[in-house]
Amino acid sequence: MQKKKPGIGREAAAVEWPTVCLIAACYAAWLGAAVFLWPAYPVIAIIVLGFVLAMQSSLMHEASHGHPTRKSWVNELLVALPIGLVYPFRRFKSLHLRHHADERLTDPFDDPESYYRALWHHEDLPSSLKALLKFNNTMIGRFLIGPPLATAGFLATEARLILDGDKAVRKAWLLHALGLAIVLPVVVFAFGVPLWIYVLGPVWLGQSLISVRTFAEHQWSERPDGRTIIIERSPLAFLFLNNNLHLVHHKSPNVAWYRLPKLFRERREQWIAMNNGYVFPGYFALMKEYAFRPKEPVAHPVLRRAPEHGRAFRPRVRANNVSGLGTAPVPAEPAKE
Repeated sequence: MQKKKPGIGREAAAVEWPTVCLIAACYAAWLGAAVFLWPAYPVIAIIVLGFVLAMQSSLMHEASHGHPTRKSWVNELLVALPIGLVYPFRRFKSLHLRHHADERLTDPFDDPESYYRALWHHEDLPSSLKALLKFNNTMIGRFLIGPPLATAGFLATEARLILDGDKAVRKAWLLHALGLAIVLPVVVFAFGVPLWIYVLGPVWLGQSLISVRTFAEHQWSERPDGRTIIIERSPLAFLFLNNNLHLVHHKSPNVAWYRLPKLFRERREQWIAMNNGYVFPGYFALMKEYAFRPKEPVAHPVLRRAPEHGRAFRPRVRANNVSGLGTAPVPAEPAKE
């Protein structure tokens, strides 16, 4: 039995086998690189594992949007083994789906994936942290220091939510802990990879590779459609599961990764007009422009310029707030999962 998904003019299969096969290949590559490459070629193994963990992150993103099956528990089961260690799938999914409220994109409080800070918070930061966040808004900076900044912010956020008694967050981390109880002994004892090398090598590299994609995915624009980038071509497109065509994904979030390029080609001029020409030919062009120059200011250029009087704020974080180390306050109403 088949069912149409929004954004495409063809019927979608009940099981998307290209994605299922890619998930199987990803875990097989994880095992193969550790078992066969690590003993003889440890540096090559670390690099390969970094790419594998980046791919698994892309597959987690795909599963968060209802792929490759119509059953969410099956999709979770397929990608939730935490070989990347840091992000519980349920937290990844919850925060990412909130991010897809396009009218809130880039908002320092309402967009869980915003790299902007509220001006009034930014002004209170120590000068050393301001410099660090400014460097993080360059492409080289994001690649080098983005992973520990994002991880620190995310973990601080999650710890605070757990301490506040958020049951959904606590359950997500309990399930994550069960996965880690499988992954960590396999890495350390079966693979023979010291945990510190696994963290500072593949885990860090995998997050750095993903940061190439996320570096410029969104910018402030008065029009929501102008906030999301299109990278037309890249050798990394497969690693990112075609999310370089990020506007296409945001406008058709239920479309499987392997259908996005055709969807873009069929309406290329319309897509480019839709986002006001926020287009780069490839990530190399982005690198040339912003390798050592911040693409965006740390403080949001328009939103949250001053405290909003009459609204109660407290340092309860609703998201990973990756640019701000997870410390941005939000309205005091409890977040809903």
